[in-house]
Amino acid sequence: MKLSLPKSYNRKISRAIAEFDLIEEGDNILVGFSGGKDSAFLLYTLAIFQKSMAIDFKVSALTIDLGFEDDADFSEMEEYCSKLDLPYHIERTKIADVITDENTKNPCSKCAYFRKGSISEFMSEHGYNKIAYGHHYDDAVETFLMSIIYSGQIKTFEPKSYLSNSDIHVIRPLIYLREEEIIKAKEITEYNPVASPCPHDGETKREEIKQLIKSFDDSQQIFYNLASAMREGNKIELWPEELNNKAILERSRKLWNRV
Repeated sequence: MKLSLPKSYNRKISRAIAEFDLIEEGDNILVGFSGGKDSAFLLYTLAIFQKSMAIDFKVSALTIDLGFEDDADFSEMEEYCSKLDLPYHIERTKIADVITDENTKNPCSKCAYFRKGSISEFMSEHGYNKIAYGHHYDDAVETFLMSIIYSGQIKTFEPKSYLSNSDIHVIRPLIYLREEEIIKAKEITEYNPVASPCPHDGETKREEIKQLIKSFDDSQQIFYNLASAMREGNKIELWPEELNNKAILERSRKLWNRV
């Protein structure tokens, strides 16, 4: 399989790796391979960069079998990794039993929690120091807006972060690529994404936010305004920190109680 990337893709991914110091000499990187378009393209790009960069690092793929199907077939994903000349691993779990229970609240959050736990355990057992996810620019902006709307916090995930409890780094080399670019990259990878077996697929708050951004008349400019707002160093004017009830009561007494 001949691997190549258009210059525009190469430039954006190279920028992310250099700007956020994502890949270093001697790294043993594990890619979370769900079978979807994002992680498939991430594997493709890292297979290229592994051969072209001036530093040595290893790349492998891991699929977490959530247990939705007793006889889940991962042969297409295995064949894809083989074409990329990358090691491929499957970790079997029963996460589906937990998140499909009728008493389970926030199944997507629970799934992410257990999935990350399985990945961390696998990395620890096999000597990986970094996990790479296929999150892109749209994911980061959507997460930023979701955080504001649903939790009242101004934050998003970082291109590189350190998990001290498991001593691993999380990296996101596709962070400067728009989702539409990754969709178009199917022509490059010649890989057909595998459909998710999860019954909750497509029913997330993220999908609502995605559609909200698209609904604005000038959605492109609004997207980049949001992207700019989530950068440190930009002007921020916020209300002061909220006072507790005791402090407010003391100030009120001074204003209204005559001596």
